[in-house]
Amino acid sequence: MNLPILPTISTIFIVLSAITVAIGWVLIAQRKLEAHKKVMTLAAVFAIIFFIIYASRTIFVGNTAFGGPDDIKIFYTIFLIFHITLATIGAVLGLVTLYYGYKNKLEKHRKIGPITSIIWFFTAITGVTVYLLLYVIYHGGETTSVIRAILGF
Repeated sequence: MNLPILPTISTIFIVLSAITVAIGWVLIAQRKLEAHKKVMTLAAVFAIIFFIIYASRTIFVGNTAFGGPDDIKIFYTIFLIFHITLATIGAVLGLVTLYYGYKNKLEKHRKIGPITSIIWFFTAITGVTVYLLLYVIYHGGETTSVIRAILGF
């Protein structure tokens, strides 16, 4: 199997981000505040590395169109839009959650943190699924601009 290097690396980083968020949950449940802060910061760094790789690839190379059967393409497209929506909401909430944590606005941080984490877990799961559908289960289609890849023009 010949997997594309940048999508594979970026997917690894989003998985690492989700794993570190899960570890952060365990640490805060154990009241290990400093360890929680460090691990959640690492989760954010992993997410930023993912985003830099993803954005760079999108800008300089383009996105890969779905290469699977035409009869399931619409389901893939709907799933991809769901993933992109989750990722956008998760990223914004992640920044807000980190801000509240670093500014010691702990009541707000505690309220939004679990919601952010759950959205981030689903973002990672759907992101891995998109990766598997594009590069492992089916061979990716043409690599082109974001709009053309999503809409299939």
